[in-house]
Amino acid sequence: MTYSVTLNRLLLTIASILLLVSCSKKEFGAQEIIDTAIENSGGQLYQNSEITFDFRDRSYRIKREGGLFEMSRYTYISQDSTIEDYVYNYGYKRFINDSMVSVPDSMAPKYKASVNSVIYFASLPYGLNDLAVEKKLIGRKEIKGISYFKIKVTFKEQGGGEDYKDQFIYWIHPKTYAIDYLAYEYFTDGGGMRFRQAFNRREINGISFNDYINFKPKVDSKVNLQNIDDQFIASNLDELSRIQTENVVVSIFEK
Repeated sequence: MTYSVTLNRLLLTIASILLLVSCSKKEFGAQEIIDTAIENSGGQLYQNSEITFDFRDRSYRIKREGGLFEMSRYTYISQDSTIEDYVYNYGYKRFINDSMVSVPDSMAPKYKASVNSVIYFASLPYGLNDLAVEKKLIGRKEIKGISYFKIKVTFKEQGGGEDYKDQFIYWIHPKTYAIDYLAYEYFTDGGGMRFRQAFNRREINGISFNDYINFKPKVDSKVNLQNIDDQFIASNLDELSRIQTENVVVSIFEK
């Protein structure tokens, strides 16, 4: 009897240890990784904030409050002339020198998408939990000695915007949960692929921002979105530009 009880206790202990080891090795899924990335980059602060910045001779603004948002872009034509594009939850408006102007139906989605694209990248990882976003952990990838989470993002047609067919991959650091690299494939204007390496990560009033080195595949290179990280590691991508936001100001609203 004593031997049987001892054996049962031993087997129970071994089973408990195996369960603990199994649980400790369990990795987050895509949703948990994105949630942690957003939390580590600002979390709830995004939802009640106003952010302004300059990018390539234009000024941008995104205001989020109470579930509503307002994005704007200011284009300076001359010292006394500006074009102002506004994107809201409910639509789009354009002003020239403070006077609202009519925009053809064929052009409004393009202007709206242009404003949204710049603010989308500047606000990452916020936005990766939008309702139209579909995300999947497709494995791990070692880049410069770090085994990154590799997450693929696609978009539903409903709510995914004009460029809903675009596909993204994000390489997220396993400890800091920062987006150190991202790549995307787009299908407008002839299509193409880009790979971006983050640099100049900084925190402003509790919200994190990155700048990026923007790469493109070499001409006639055999590259697809899935293996573009291998091309980066092998130095088979050409630097195209620098994506740098300047004069960033963040205001946080009290709830």
